[in-house]
Amino acid sequence: MPNARLAVAADLDALLALFAASDVSRSAEPERAERIWAEMLARKGLAVFVSDAESRIVATCMLITAPNLLRGGRQFGIVENVATHPDFQGRGHGRAVIDAALAEAWKQDCHQVLLQSGRADPNVHRFYENCGFVPGLRTAYCARRPAD
Repeated sequence: MPNARLAVAADLDALLALFAASDVSRSAEPERAERIWAEMLARKGLAVFVSDAESRIVATCMLITAPNLLRGGRQFGIVENVATHPDFQGRGHGRAVIDAALAEAWKQDCHQVLLQSGRADPNVHRFYENCGFVPGLRTAYCARRPAD
């Protein structure tokens, strides 16, 4: 099984290449991406996990953890920005980054980790379920920014 590691500053270009090759949202422009990446790496409670193969990053996800006054004071986590390069899907890289994120969340005493998917592909949902996410326990809502 592939391994995951925490992303480092030098990983930005490889992450942007992964996002460009994957079926995910458009990335920030390079100059803006550099500022955002530095902010992400410095932010407490935010971790980006990556899996490498063939000298490149082929999967990633981001874990955000937040303090919580409820649930006995236990934190909660959110997994976002999950992406696996299409050429490496089904090889365990996506599972490796999700497992690393969940392990970190449990280490930080999170009571739950939330993940949302806008994908219609049943294989994507089956993947998340195989990683331990249970559908239907919560109802997700999304407010979109009004047009400027």
